[in-house]
Amino acid sequence: MRPLIKYGIPAAAGLAVGGMLAQDQQPGVAALGGVGAALGSAAGLLGARKLAGKYAPLVMQTAQRLGTEGQEALLHQATKVREGGLRQQALLDLAKVAGGATSVNPDNIVRSAGRTFAAGLVPASAGLAALGGQAAGMIPGAIGVPGFAPQQQSIDPESYGSSNSPGARYKQTTGSAGITGYYQ
Repeated sequence: MRPLIKYGIPAAAGLAVGGMLAQDQQPGVAALGGVGAALGSAAGLLGARKLAGKYAPLVMQTAQRLGTEGQEALLHQATKVREGGLRQQALLDLAKVAGGATSVNPDNIVRSAGRTFAAGLVPASAGLAALGGQAAGMIPGAIGVPGFAPQQQSIDPESYGSSNSPGARYKQTTGSAGITGYYQ
């Protein structure tokens, strides 16, 4: 496998998911989600290669069988139409194309099966691993580890509404304005 694919796809998945999570989550949660996405997409690439090696012979046998059966069916239909007509010529041309499916190079089948499996497995495994990484990042946040826990709002003791005193209820200023007899 090419290094650009082997390392580039997981890196791109990790950066994309980490950047997306950084908009809503704490830095630690976003980092763990990005790492999870990178590891998941790398696992998806490995899984796609294994599945392609396992199922490529079956795909090739099925394509050859369908090509042979399709060619026979088209040739049979060509005998039922008018001799030398456009329909017969079209059916014969299709039969020739269907017969070409039996002469496919097995290496091309393995490559195309690997790419097909990778197209579905890499995003799915990256997404699931990113969810796992995000969930793993929520655990330290529940404990209160900085960088994982949400920022707490500080309480200003001088802000209005911080107590149930008459001054807080009437929203008086903190200076001398409004207080009678202050300078006496």
